[in-house]
Formats: sequence, C-alpha cells, structure tokens
Amino acid sequence: MTALPAAFLERPLAHRGLHGQTAGCPENSLPSFEAAIAHGYGIELDLQLSKDGQAMVFHDYSLSRLTEGNGPVAQRSAAELSSLTLKGSAAKVPTLREALSLVAGRVPLLIELKDQDGALGLDVGKLEAATAAALADYDGAAALMSFNPHSVAALSEIAAERPRGIVTCAFTEQDWPTIPVARRRELASIPDYARSGSCFISHDVSDLKSPALARIKQNGAHVLCWTVKSAQAEKHARRIADNITFEGYLPGIAHAPA
Repeated sequence: MTALPAAFLERPLAHRGLHGQTAGCPENSLPSFEAAIAHGYGIELDLQLSKDGQAMVFHDYSLSRLTEGNGPVAQRSAAELSSLTLKGSAAKVPTLREALSLVAGRVPLLIELKDQDGALGLDVGKLEAATAAALADYDGAAALMSFNPHSVAALSEIAAERPRGIVTCAFTEQDWPTIPVARRRELASIPDYARSGSCFISHDVSDLKSPALARIKQNGAHVLCWTVKSAQAEKHARRIADNITFEGYLPGIAHAPA
C-alpha cells in the first residue's frame, strides 16, 4: 500500500478547482486549476472516459449542464470533447494530460475516477488504464479515488505507485436511486477498504459520524471529506477529517505553500 503524502493534509483541496470565484472560471477547467494554485490550494478533479479511451477532466456523464453539447461524454472522442467550450467561459474541456501539464507538480492533485459500470460493479478497467497511462511520467503528488471500490482495486494493480482511496457516503436511496438497496447498505459499511489497497477515505461531510468511518479511522486511515461550503462547516468537519475538499469560500491554509 502506498501511503498518502503529507501534501494532501497540509492545504485544503479545491473541489473541481477553484471555480465560481471569478468570471470565466468554471469547474474542472484549466482556469479553475490555475486559480487554485495561485491561492495555494490543492486540487480535486473528476475524470470521465472518452469514446476513444482518453481520460477527460469532467464531472457529469452528460454534456448538457456544463457545455452547449448534449448526450453522454462516453459517446464523444477526446478531440470532440476538447473542442467543446465550458459554459460561461472561453475554456475547453481538458484532458487529464493537459491538466497534469498545467499543474506540473505545483500542488497535490486528488483525482476521482467516475464510476463507468453504472452500478458500482465489476465493469471497470478502461478509465483506470487511461488514467495510469496519463500519470506514468508525472512527478507531482497525485492520489486516485473512486466511489467504485472495484475501480480502486484495479488501480492497485496498474497504478500501485499512486496512493488510492475510496469515496464514501451513507448511500441513501435519494442520492443513489439506481443502486439496489442491499448493495447500498454494503457500500455504506465500507467493506472494501483493505481489499482495494486504500490508504484514505474521502467521505461525505454530512455523514462524518458514521460508525463505519470511525472504525476505518481508528484503524489508521486518513480521512478527507467532501464538500465543505463554509468556514463553520469546516470547523465541524475538522473535528473528524484530516483535510477538506471545499467550494464556495476561501479557507485558510494550515501550512504555507513551499
């Protein structure tokens, strides 16, 4: 198991980059990453898979909320996706390679691979392989995570040198209506931490009193949390979490950037 570097505990992590603070700086965009770096924050970003097997920096499965395009991300090539402008900006949808080139090790990167199975099941591998390939020559601090524990386990095989973690929550029916109740209950108990080769958890800030989370933390796991949206919420979160992923305000930095 690869340990989580101290860099991921020393500065807050900007959720999808530092977006929404200034015009023309949408989520998961290169400008949002540059803004986070300028403020000394780490960066959390999301990955989806293009039709031709490239890791794209994008949160949603559909294009419509964030671009003028429509339909699934997975039905567009990397070139097609890279030509789409993100709403409210001049920025394009970036590839992971472009994001890595911009960040260039200046701050830590917390990279979430979005579930490609559709039900947090065993159909994984392509996005994991594309992510590992993009990171192969990257010298900066980068940690990988997913809600799908099978994805994290796959990363333990093909990106063993990178720290890995599971994104977790209460898995309520409201938030996960397509996941069978038995599977949701299983996932909420965080049963795959050791099997997946994880060294951290990124947990829902509204569920930090979870007994399963307390057990994992007691056994030595680092606990990150998402998504903190105020200084007051941060104060409460830090009673349990070792670090936060945030948006909508500017938290202080415990340790000044190098």
